Amino acid sequence: MLFSCLCAKSWDYLYLLPLAASTVPEDELGAKLLHRTTRTVTLTPAGISFLEDAKNVMGRLDVAQQKIQRHQNTNIQVLTIGCQNEANLDLLCKILETCREQMPQLYPFLKVIPHRSILNLFYQDELDLLFGFQGDVPIKSDTIYKELFRIPLCCIVPAAHPYAARSELAKEELYLENIVVCNSYALPSKVSELQNQISQHIPPESTYMCENLQVLLTLVRAGYGCSVLPQMNFINSAVCAIPLAGSEPLSYGVFSKKSSQSPLLKKFISIVTNSSYR
Repeated sequence: MLFSCLCAKSWDYLYLLPLAASTVPEDELGAKLLHRTTRTVTLTPAGISFLEDAKNVMGRLDVAQQKIQRHQNTNIQVLTIGCQNEANLDLLCKILETCREQMPQLYPFLKVIPHRSILNLFYQDELDLLFGFQGDVPIKSDTIYKELFRIPLCCIVPAAHPYAARSELAKEELYLENIVVCNSYALPSKVSELQNQISQHIPPESTYMCENLQVLLTLVRAGYGCSVLPQMNFINSAVCAIPLAGSEPLSYGVFSKKSSQSPLLKKFISIVTNSSYR
C-alpha cells in the first residue's frame, strides 16, 4: 500500500500537478516539496531531490515490467533447484552443463541454503528438486531419490605432508596426527561422524574445531592438521586428498517429490541420471 501511494505521489510531482488544494502528501513525507504562490507552483530543494528519486523508481518499474513481458513471451522453463552448501556446487556444475546442452530452454534457479532450512523448503514444495547426499535427507513416502554417483572419502593433508605421496591411508594412521574437525551441516553426516570418531583418539590440544568448510581447508593448508572429506574438485593444489581405506563411498544424487513430477522435471531428471560425470 505504501509503495502504491508513493508511486502515485511520484507521478503527481513528476507532472507538477497543482497540490495547493491539499498538503497531505507533504505532511506524510515530513518535508515541503512545493513552493506555492497565488500564480505559480515551483519545486523546493527537497522537491527537486524527491523528483529525481521518483524518476529512478518509475524507471526501475518500467524495466521490471519489460523483463516480465519478455519472460512471458519466451519459452523459458524454470526449475527451482536446492543445494545445501557451496561445496556441492562443484558437483552441480557438471550436472547443469549437461542439461544446458540438452535443454536450452531450461532456466535453473539455484538456492544454496543451510541444511535444515533447505529441507523445510523441499518438503513444503518450494523446491522442484534437491541435490545432496543420500544419508542427509530423510526419505518420506512422497520422496524419490536417484543416485548420480558415489564419492569416496579421503584424508585431506597439506601438500608438503609425508602422507601426501601415499595412494591410500588407514583411519588408524590419523590417530598420530593433529586433526581439524568441522561442526557444520555443510558436511555430510557420515563425514562428521568419522571426524569425531578419529578425534576421540587424539588429545584435545591436537584437535582444532571449526564451523565452516572453508575454515577447515584453510587450517589444513596452513599445516595445523589433517581432516576427512568427500573427494571433490574444489580441493586445490595446496592440499592433497588420499583415499581412506575401508571407508564406504557416499551416495550423491537428486531428490524429488512424487506429487510434483512435471514433464520438465521428468526430462531434467532423465538427463542427469543417464549422463556420466566421471
